[in-house]
This record gives sequence, C-alpha cells and structure tokens, in this order.
Amino acid sequence: MSDASDGCAQPRTVTEAEVDALVRGICFKTGPPRRLGVEVEWLVHELRDPRLPVSPERLAAAHAAVRTVPLRSALTVEPGGQLELSSPPAASLMECVGTVSADLDAVRAVLRRDGLVLAGLGHDPWRTPPRFLREPRYDAMEDCLDRGGPAGRAMMRASASVQVCLDAGYEEPGPLGHVRRWWLAHRLGPVLVAAFANSPFADGRPTGWLSTRQLRWEQIGTGRAGGPALDTDPRAAWARHVLDSPVMCVRDDGGPWQVPRDLTFREWIRTGAPRPPTREDLDYHATTLFPPVRPRGHLELRMIDAQPGDDGWIVPLAVTTALFDDPEATETAYRAVKPLAERTHGLPAPHNALWRDAARVGLADPELREVAAGCFAAALRALPRLGAGRVVVDAVEAYRDRYVARGRCPADDLLETLRATAGGRPRHHSPHGKDTPS
Repeated sequence: MSDASDGCAQPRTVTEAEVDALVRGICFKTGPPRRLGVEVEWLVHELRDPRLPVSPERLAAAHAAVRTVPLRSALTVEPGGQLELSSPPAASLMECVGTVSADLDAVRAVLRRDGLVLAGLGHDPWRTPPRFLREPRYDAMEDCLDRGGPAGRAMMRASASVQVCLDAGYEEPGPLGHVRRWWLAHRLGPVLVAAFANSPFADGRPTGWLSTRQLRWEQIGTGRAGGPALDTDPRAAWARHVLDSPVMCVRDDGGPWQVPRDLTFREWIRTGAPRPPTREDLDYHATTLFPPVRPRGHLELRMIDAQPGDDGWIVPLAVTTALFDDPEATETAYRAVKPLAERTHGLPAPHNALWRDAARVGLADPELREVAAGCFAAALRALPRLGAGRVVVDAVEAYRDRYVARGRCPADDLLETLRATAGGRPRHHSPHGKDTPS
C-alpha cells in the first residue's frame, strides 16, 4: 500500500486523512474485470495414516524439497505447516486452472516421495498441530488472538481454504461496478460457505457445524475477522474499518514486537505511542485484518473451505468467477441473494445469523439451498461464454448434481462416513482425494 521510498532516512508518519486517502485509492483499483486468481491452502498429512502427526523436521524437509521445484504460483507456508499456492493474475479462468493444476501436480509428486499428501479439508479433523513457523509476525498474532480464546490458534494452525481473487470492477454503476461487486461478495459469501462446507470435525469429533473453519473465524471476533457495514460507499466503509480496527502489533527491528490491547490504528495516530505509525505500519496493519471479503486492489473472497480431491478447488473458483464476471450471471446472482439480506439484521459479515446458519447447517437451510441452486444454474450457463473447457463445466455440473441439488455439501459425506464407521471417529482415509466416499 505504501509508495516507493523517497530517499528520506526516517520513515514518514501518516495522518488520518492520509490513511483515508491511501485506503480509498489503493484497496479498490477499478477498471474492467480482466484478471482473476486463486489461493489454495492445503493441510499436509502422512500418506500412510493422516491421523499421525507430521513432525516439524519432516515438514521442514518437505517444504525445502518443494521449493526446489519450478512453479508459476507463489509457494508459502502457513503457521501450522499448511502449504499455499497463490496463482499469478490470470487473463482467463482456464489459464488460472491450467497454471495451478500443473503446479499442484509437481508439488504432490515431491511430497509423495516423502510419504506426505495434500489434504483438502477446511479444518484438520484430528488435532490442532503445533505452530511450525516461529517468526515475530506469528508470535505477535498468536499472543493477540489468544486473548479471545483457542479459535485463533486453530485458525492459524489447522485451517485451509480456497480463496478466489477477482478484480474490484468498474468505477461506474451496473452489474460489474465495484459497488455492486462488493455488495454481492458479502451476500453471496454465506451461499458459498454453505455449498462448499468441508470441515465438520475437530479433535476427532463432530463439532455440530458443517464448516468448523468458518466457525473459528466467527469466534475470533469482529475487530480482527469482521467486515465493515454495507450501508455506505465501499471505499469509505473500508477506510473507516481500517482506522477503527485494533492494531495487532507494533513492529520493532531491535526486539520483540509489542502486542497492544484495544489500540485502534486511529488511536495510534492520535497518541503517537508507543511511536508514531508510518505508511509501512499501515501496510502491515491491513494484512492483519481478516474479513471474509478483503479488498487488496482486488477482492479476495476468503470464506470457502478447502475442497476434497485433487481438483475439487476448481469448482468454487469456476462458480465464483462466472457469477462475478459474466454480466447475465451477475444479475441473476444479485437478484437471488438479495432477499438473504434480511437475515443479517444489518450486522456485518460474518457475525450475523445468516453466516452462522450457513456454516452450521449448510444447504439443509431451504433458502440457502434454493439460492445456491439458482446460482449454480446461472454459473453453468455462463461458463461457456467465459471460455471454460468441458472438463471444468462437467466438474461444476457434477458438483451441482451430487451436492447442491440434494441440499448437501462435502461435510455431509464426511459425517455420513462417520455414522457408518464403528467407534464414532473419522475414518482415517476419508478426507483425502479420491478416497472421499460417495
């Protein structure tokens, strides 16, 4: 978010007015929707028995081996040892799918030689792993989140997602305008939570929620994981949200990072303590906010659980892209989700009844099921217009028939397997790839 260095020896501090202007101008870069991307997170499990913990030494060796492979996507490691691939901005859905699929094939081959496998689950069903990364950022994050209970540690170490990244949209009004796309992302969000819920377990037992991952985000609280109100211009709403959200930490190159309590960025500017904030601090602060829809020059949709199977991630990417980038599908989705707004009671996402119902019962909710069916139908009509290949269209159609049309999601498969398994604990192979039960 910050500008290039101007050659000054000391970092320049920021004012509230400058923060407002920077956030407005940089977090919503408008123009024709031309680019998209995806970030796919994966748990890393033992191939022979995913119930066994993976030692830090094995994880470190596996990560080092993967880093030797040439990839087009950016490879990062999450605090619990999860792997994430972030695609480069793509000019089309098929370009994005092709790039990430090839990179995943290469990563899986390396991990398999080490006896490890990528697991497509929104939340580790057996344990909250120990923290793998020991860095000042994650030390501070854990200290901060621990004040609200154990949900923060579970989110950091045991969760994985499919994050779809889309252009903010046109400056002008209309189906592809940035105001409409911002609003649609928040109203479509719970439909995506419900349709793709894939995390019903924690610590080896059902949690009572189909998306335990989304439950964890809800439990973290509004200041860190909540979004702004939707009753005003998106730029103004996000700028105010950034200023009024609590600071996670104050970085210090010479020692441990301070973790203040209840200090908003606005108050930090006004008090100048423990030191005046800079533009770099503003950049960093924005990365410590985790709403379900995050503007980063583009829109980052963060509410979708990691999906089962080698290619399960393609379906939410394709459906979401179609509903945002095809004008006809966008208009259909907008009309379909509009009545859902009443169930939020005006409260921001995800801390309202609509988002909670989506994470708890998924498409067993009749209204969410009806809206999801309409959105999938619109996406299937739009995908050929966006140049989607037959394999992608067939995958979306198969998902629609297997899950959406039946009011189900992948979490229902996992729970069904539990009910059929003696002992009442998740069967060890059920979440992985093609072993996912029918």
